[in-house]
Amino acid sequence: MSDRMNEAAPVSLLERRGATRTLDAHVTGCAISRDSQQVAFVTGKGDIIVAPRADWGQADAWQVTTVHDGAVLSVAADAAPGGFLTGGDDNTLRRIAADGTVSELVRGRRWVEHVATWASPKDATKGGVIAFVAGRQVELRDASGETTLKTLDHPSTVSGITFDAKGKRIAASHYNGATMWFVHAKVDTPRQLEWKGSHIGVVIHPEGEALVTSMQESELHGWRLSDGHNMRMSGYPAKVASMAFTRNGKWLVTSGADVVVMWPFFGGGPMGKAPAELGGVPGVICTRVATHPVHDIVAAGFADGTVLLADTTAQKILPVCTAGGGPISALAFSDDGCALAFGTEEGRIAIVDLSAR
Repeated sequence: MSDRMNEAAPVSLLERRGATRTLDAHVTGCAISRDSQQVAFVTGKGDIIVAPRADWGQADAWQVTTVHDGAVLSVAADAAPGGFLTGGDDNTLRRIAADGTVSELVRGRRWVEHVATWASPKDATKGGVIAFVAGRQVELRDASGETTLKTLDHPSTVSGITFDAKGKRIAASHYNGATMWFVHAKVDTPRQLEWKGSHIGVVIHPEGEALVTSMQESELHGWRLSDGHNMRMSGYPAKVASMAFTRNGKWLVTSGADVVVMWPFFGGGPMGKAPAELGGVPGVICTRVATHPVHDIVAAGFADGTVLLADTTAQKILPVCTAGGGPISALAFSDDGCALAFGTEEGRIAIVDLSAR
């Protein structure tokens, strides 16, 4: 892939290696199945658009299905190799199987605002876990979605959830901090990580060394998990709506400025260290970031519809597409690194094939 990033690009990567389509709806999220064979986009009108790998280059073949009576608020790859889970403002959690079959797993009293899953990347026979948020509660279910493992209560509305890399812990962000739980503990003794303010998203370092939240106050707050030491990362002109660690945990990549901001999680950082800045669009806020699972490459989407790929080691930039189609609202790499998918607030969806040719 790095060789391709050195190519002269008379036309954009999307034009050379991708396909795009425009929907009459805000794209609220995108996800790629665990087996990297299906891309899904979800919308504010309740639809899911699924593109199987064989059709990545044929946008008119992507299947549109209405899955919620109202906006789709969240989407995640299922714990199974194929398929997806979606949460909606119709208070339901739904499964879209690899064959397109739609089933309802939950019908509750609150919006299902966040969904996350974990499954062993090495052994599919090990039971995966499904987590979803309704108000102050995070419910954990087994991979089938039929059996509730436990329900986790929080002091205020949960604004984000994430599993650690091994699936042993789950973290939730909420007002005044975050809470970490052991997924399979018989007796729950949650770890409270406190910092005053409104925390709106959460990530865990790949090696489990730190937990970081984004905040309403346009800054990040982190905790070193070995001793609970606080880490504050500020200076953003806008809210950090998207963040992700690079594959080895060296950098925390974030949106919220007109460049891609990367905080160092090595050499004693991030405290006392200035962030690095990758390419951007002058005067245009980065709205979404995603990190490649195999290479030291970051994807960044901007408020004018621009999408860039950036090599974190060589500091090289490759345009994926130029401005247009509205602010980037969804962005994801496949687990095998062979696809990049993105969507916009004005309904533009696209898949770029990054596989070797």
